[in-house]
Amino acid sequence: MNMLIKIISWSLLLYLAYCVLLFLMQRHMMFPRSFIETPPFNQNISGLERIWLETSFGKVETWFLPPSFDNGSKPAPAVIFAHGNGELIDFWPHELKSFNQLGLGILLVEYPGYGRSKGSPSQKSITETFINAYDVLVAREEVDPAKIILFGRSLGGGAVCALAANRPSAALILMSTFISARSFASRYLAPSILVRDPFDNLPIVETYPGPILIVHGKYDTVISYSHGSRLYGATKRGKMITYDCGHNDCPANWDIFWRDIESFLFDAGLLGRSS
Repeated sequence: MNMLIKIISWSLLLYLAYCVLLFLMQRHMMFPRSFIETPPFNQNISGLERIWLETSFGKVETWFLPPSFDNGSKPAPAVIFAHGNGELIDFWPHELKSFNQLGLGILLVEYPGYGRSKGSPSQKSITETFINAYDVLVAREEVDPAKIILFGRSLGGGAVCALAANRPSAALILMSTFISARSFASRYLAPSILVRDPFDNLPIVETYPGPILIVHGKYDTVISYSHGSRLYGATKRGKMITYDCGHNDCPANWDIFWRDIESFLFDAGLLGRSS
């Protein structure tokens, strides 16, 4: 009996030590910024405007890309984009220029501590950054503040959902996004209460008044398809698009993706059909 008690006691102590280590290390796992090589700033991206946000923890970098064609004096819709946890804003301008070709501006927002930006990533610091970015964007004369679209990929879905809880927007696009970071605690045999940055997206999606597009890969092994299905099921005005892909290869066909995006934004009344 004494031996059994000792085994149980040591097992509990080892598990507690494991949980403490996981609690301390989780932000290094969730935000692997030290493993991402920061390329030199690309000054040759057509139309790119570099904007530095002032935050409580230092300057954070954002890039604004205007619509590709002149809309006269009429303000244009704009997208705020949040990337995945293993990426930088540097990786996205050429792909997301398709928004500009549809007549929208786009603001790519870096995470604190990523790339050339100051601070450390957390739900609190990311939310502050995106609120500041939103306020800067809607103050621009060429941007229609009533037509702000929030677009998040993977972890970025948590960033834009947190923004949606603090600022109004016209539409929400979530690609390969989770219901909550707490749901991954079981993978590590840990209680969900240990998650420091929960990004609880589900309740925000449930109460979001505007149209929501959920995009998810059927074969996603990083954030399973069930997350996308649950998010879609919680929407009031939702649409879900499923692609035959995984996580980092989603979407499998970008031409199809952009046609789907154009259709969604047209149905939401945020742009006209391209000729």
